[in-house]
Order: sequence, then C-alpha cells, then structure tokens
Amino acid sequence: MSDLVVRDDLSLVATGTQDFVTVRLAGQTLGIPVLGVHDVLNPQKITKIPLAPEWVSGVLNLRGKIVTAIDLRQRLGLPPLEQGKQSMSVVVEHNDEPYSLQIDTVGEVLSLDDQDFERNPVTLDPRWREVSRGIYRLKNELLPILDVDKLLRFESSNKAA
Repeated sequence: MSDLVVRDDLSLVATGTQDFVTVRLAGQTLGIPVLGVHDVLNPQKITKIPLAPEWVSGVLNLRGKIVTAIDLRQRLGLPPLEQGKQSMSVVVEHNDEPYSLQIDTVGEVLSLDDQDFERNPVTLDPRWREVSRGIYRLKNELLPILDVDKLLRFESSNKAA
C-alpha cells in the first residue's frame, strides 16, 4: 500500500493500492480512506446541543472522549433517514478533533488500484462532487472518495463577523 498523493491538477503521483472503508448514505456508496477511520460505531446515544447547526446531531461519549456527531444527510441536503431506522457512525478526525459521521450503513473494506482513480465527472451529483476527492468506477456504480477535510470545513464559514 502506498500513499495516494493528489496534486492540484488531480493527477496521481504514487502508484499502488489504497484501502477504503465503504459506507452507504441515501443509496450512494462512498469510500473513506481506511487510515482516516478511527472507529465504526453501531447506533449511539447522542446528546443534543442547544443552538447547534441543524446538521450537528449532538455529541456522544466515546471511551470518555466527547465526539461531535454530524448528520451527513442533513449536511448534504438529503432527506432524513426513514422513520424507525437508526444510523451508524464512522469516527474520523479533523483539525485534531474527533467527529462521528452519521451514515446509513457500513460496507466492506476495498483495496483499489491508484491507476483506477479518476477526477470527479461533471455528471456526478453536485452534493457528492462538493465533498469528493475523485472516484473509482466499480462494477455497478461509482465510488466517490469522501474528502473529510472538505466535508468538515464548516467552521470557517460560520464564524461571527
């Protein structure tokens, strides 16, 4: 396994394979680099935070550490999870803080060849394109690779003037 280095022009520098944890969200499979995933959690008790943005579900306690839970459906403007279904979580880190990304389900770990990595196609749904590093073409679907930094880059846009 080698590190995937994406230059500004989105060309690959390294060759080899990358491992991704696959997750499902609103019928779409997404990939998260396996080295960026700290934990995969079953449904957790989440404590609401008054006055938090609507896409912040609240916080949860993970082995004594407070983790902010992000509702990815809300964050990306997708419809809420069906009534009675519970979301799972993938814990990632951004700016040295843990975040629990609420997803529908966790899939498998895929090892994909760097040479098959492509830039986002213009036809990719804008919601996915906005938070994706690029894609892999799987047998039956596209696999956008989630860019956690882009997804969680909300703090700079919400600061008071």
